[in-house]
Amino acid sequence: MARIQILELPEGAADDRPPFILVIDQVDDETAADIARWPDNIATRTGARHVLCFSETIEIPANEVPLDEKGNPLFLKVHVEGEFEKFREQVQAEIAKAQADMRFGLK
Repeated sequence: MARIQILELPEGAADDRPPFILVIDQVDDETAADIARWPDNIATRTGARHVLCFSETIEIPANEVPLDEKGNPLFLKVHVEGEFEKFREQVQAEIAKAQADMRFGLK
């Protein structure tokens, strides 16, 4: 069964989102030939810089999931601290706006 992977590329100064290449592997020869006829169309439709298609398996190291000694996926735990004072100000401003809209019958 075919696989679809994303290979992220370095971001350039003019990029509004990270560029990537769409990699399709494990496809039969007929499907690979079909994809080869329309890579620009699929790249344009997906936002990819290019589409690469292979019949064999292509491993992209950045897409590998690290496993522990039992073969279970390792997950990265991240602690995020928010700027609650700024958040509180934004919420209060939205509440005040909503109250004002209700008073004047606006939506």
